Amino acid sequence: MDLEGAKMGAVEGDELLEAQSHIWNHILAINKSMALKYAVQVGIPDIIHRYGPNPMPLSKLVSALQLHPQNTPHMHRLMRVLVHSGFFRTQKLSEPNGEEDEGYVLTNSSRLLVTTNPLTLAPFVFCVLESAFFQSWRSLPAWLQTEDRTPFDTANGVSFWECLANDSTDDGVIFNKSMASDAKFVMRILLEKYKDVFDGFGSLVDVGGGTGNVVKAIAQAFPKMECTVFDLPQVVGDLKGEANFKYVQGDMFHAIPPADAILLKWILHDWNDEECVKILKNCKEAITGNKKNGKVIVIDMVVGNDTRDECTETQLFFDMMMMLMLGGKERDEKEWAQLIKEAGYSGYKIFPILGLRSLVEIYP
Repeated sequence: MDLEGAKMGAVEGDELLEAQSHIWNHILAINKSMALKYAVQVGIPDIIHRYGPNPMPLSKLVSALQLHPQNTPHMHRLMRVLVHSGFFRTQKLSEPNGEEDEGYVLTNSSRLLVTTNPLTLAPFVFCVLESAFFQSWRSLPAWLQTEDRTPFDTANGVSFWECLANDSTDDGVIFNKSMASDAKFVMRILLEKYKDVFDGFGSLVDVGGGTGNVVKAIAQAFPKMECTVFDLPQVVGDLKGEANFKYVQGDMFHAIPPADAILLKWILHDWNDEECVKILKNCKEAITGNKKNGKVIVIDMVVGNDTRDECTETQLFFDMMMMLMLGGKERDEKEWAQLIKEAGYSGYKIFPILGLRSLVEIYP
């Protein structure tokens, strides 16, 4: 028996069973994601929210979903997974309803999936858990034998961005809703707790700002600041600004409008290192022209900024999604520092204030 065979033979008993359980857990982990997608798809967080402050019995939930009563046991099994995953809690009923003595209540996570919540993350569930993502994973082996930018390109023959631009389905709408909900989420936290990040600027340009949810919030909070949403013509060509914010068409790879501050929210992780350096160089020109000495504000992940296992794992999952779909990456501090240096900046500072993401200030 060779050395490796001897090592494998030495694993027995509890260690062998633990290894089997570990493998099975990862094989079947997709059930957590798909159970979550179903719950949001049929509106379970909304239904429990509308039920009121009292726990919602399973029978009431089945009735609200208009399911056949014989499927009640199956719904219990689905909810058991969602409870275990932390999306709902079971709570004793004050007045037991027949054989039922407990019901379901929302958790902080499922409150963020209620569609009427201004900070809802429900659109992001559909943005990720659709066929394009799984199709990209299926194309991974073939992609690794090609020069295509991403597995998505290999599967579809076009890039993710080209697909969105030419898409006649709802994918583009879902993506835009997802980005809009995230913009509201991030700005709520920044403007409530870290508003001073934007103090002292006379002008700000949000690069790749989409329909302007971020800039609208900043412009309202700082009425004397001139705010600009800068994006491609197909994104902002038909949009009109008001008060102290406006829309400008252009391409961040060519040039960026001058301003005291440039904001890059969840932009750089979409692109490879060479492309990021190009974007950052254009940002530097924008904040140093006309004797300005502004700064670049980046909102993105810094892998390892939170050492808790679930946080690191989630950041690595995001990195896989960037690889599969866009050709970008999530970066640790060393990788960020290298980009910033190559783009010609003098320094940076990382503020780990946004959970999985950080705010990075970059100085010319």
